[in-house]
Order: sequence, then structure tokens, then C-alpha cells
Amino acid sequence: MKKDIHPDNYRPVVFKDMSNGDMFLSRSTCKTNDTVEFEGETYPVVKLEISSSSHPFYTGKKKLVDSAGRVDKFMSRYAKTRK
Repeated sequence: MKKDIHPDNYRPVVFKDMSNGDMFLSRSTCKTNDTVEFEGETYPVVKLEISSSSHPFYTGKKKLVDSAGRVDKFMSRYAKTRK
């Protein structure tokens, strides 16, 4: 690999899925002020609404994780027009 191709702030970061609490470690330049202890070390943490561990496409589950209520709002509108 080429040396010195990454920015100075390229570091290990924990990404946390807020819908199910899963965390994984990767490298990133994301800016964050929060930290979390992961596998005995302290890392910066980036909070995600949804990731591959909770997304219906990757999990094969039909349950939708919707924090803003958009799916329910759509379903109620669709039910009214369908009658």
C-alpha cells in the first residue's frame, strides 16, 4: 500500500446502531465528541439510526424500524385512499 495517503484524522471509530444497540469498529474520519468503551478500549463513537444489523433488507425481517413515524403516517394515508 502507498504510504501517507490517508488524512491525519483517519482513526479507529466505533459505529453504534441506535435501534438495536449493535456496535462495530472501523476506521473513519467522522467528527464526533462522544466516546464509548468497546472491547476494553475507549474509542470515538458515531451513532447511526440504522445499519446492516437492523435493516430489513439485510436481516430478512419484515419489521421496519422507524423512529420518525413516517411508515405509520404513510400507511394511514394509503388506507384512506384504498377504501
